[in-house]
Amino acid sequence: MTQLAPPRAHSHRRVPPPRSGYAARRRRRALLLFIAQHSVAIALCIMFLSPFVFIVLTSFMSSSQSLSSHYWPHSWHPGNYLAVFRKTDMPRYLWNTVLYAGLGTIFTIASSVPAAYALAKLRWPGRKVAFLAVICMMLLPPQITAVPLYSMWAYYGLTGTLWPLILPSLFGDAFSIFLLRQFMLTIPDEYLDTARVDGCGEWRTLFKVVWPMARPGIAATAMFQFFYAWNDYYGPFLYASENQANWTVSLGIASFRSLHAVAWNLVTAATVFAIVPVVVVFFFAQKAFVQGVTLTGVKG
Repeated sequence: MTQLAPPRAHSHRRVPPPRSGYAARRRRRALLLFIAQHSVAIALCIMFLSPFVFIVLTSFMSSSQSLSSHYWPHSWHPGNYLAVFRKTDMPRYLWNTVLYAGLGTIFTIASSVPAAYALAKLRWPGRKVAFLAVICMMLLPPQITAVPLYSMWAYYGLTGTLWPLILPSLFGDAFSIFLLRQFMLTIPDEYLDTARVDGCGEWRTLFKVVWPMARPGIAATAMFQFFYAWNDYYGPFLYASENQANWTVSLGIASFRSLHAVAWNLVTAATVFAIVPVVVVFFFAQKAFVQGVTLTGVKG
């Protein structure tokens, strides 16, 4: 009679989990660790992006829903963006804004760089007094000089245009001069002395030595001036509100307000048109902008 062999004991070796499940858990753990390490930055990012998301969502709402407390559109209305062009001359407003911001930035940089160079690298009597005057100009509210300046531009027949906002840029900007001066102080004087020994005058030293080394600061100053002019409402309202052909985007957005109601869906759609160019400019120039702001003020 054949005797059956006793059954073998099963080994208790641990079976490794499937590779796909292990990789998914590892990625999830890495994601949770990243969120924990950058929780403050993520919270700040959400806080700053929330208004922009709210503006975009409101721009797709109907006129009645934009006045309600709902944050998500019940029905999407991309035609709001076309309505902005039908009800206003938005291409002209954008062009006027580009003209104001572009020329104002170019003129500001062209006039502020030599002034900042003179305050930072040249030794002349009254230099500290002049720098103190620049600081005082920064602290002076624009409303104080609004009446005499408006009277002057009205005398020359330039009210109703953007020239009263562009032409003053030829005489420099106090904040731009201050920012560029602080950046130029970080440039070692040895480079300038070497250029002068080689026979360079002050203008040639400025454009051949200082200008290339000050490009990050110049880029940061240009972006500050461009953003200020692009978002400016007070200046265009003061000088160009009487002539709709010279309105900027900020005045065009305000035109959606009526006596009894505000078309918030159209206002936010026009706001998106105003925000997108600024975001694009900052995206392509953010490296120079951050470097200029970081290095400015290192040396007093």
